[in-house]
Amino acid sequence: MMHKIYLSGPLFSQGEIAWGERVKSFLKDRLENVEIIWPHEIVPCLALPAQIFQANLQALSECDVMVAMLDGPQVEDGTAWEIGYFFMQGKKILGLRTDFRRAGETDNSRVNLMKRLLD
Repeated sequence: MMHKIYLSGPLFSQGEIAWGERVKSFLKDRLENVEIIWPHEIVPCLALPAQIFQANLQALSECDVMVAMLDGPQVEDGTAWEIGYFFMQGKKILGLRTDFRRAGETDNSRVNLMKRLLD
């Protein structure tokens, strides 16, 4: 059975794009029968915002698993929105956080409410 994985995460710097490429390659190299859908590759960056939004909605609807990149002091807001949309469809979400910084004042602090759904 072929699975479609939606790779969610920030895409606003060369570093974020490079990290997304590494995560995508990692998943493709280690998983069988998967197609990785990455927003960076769905539509050109110069497309109109409405075109990008509609393409991402369609991809979110077609995929059955999400891998969400959660690094940073808080989850990037577009990624958080995608997590919520995917969650409301009852689909599985895997959070990936490699950032060693704490997210709050205590050891039990979370990045934000959206990440708490993934724990």
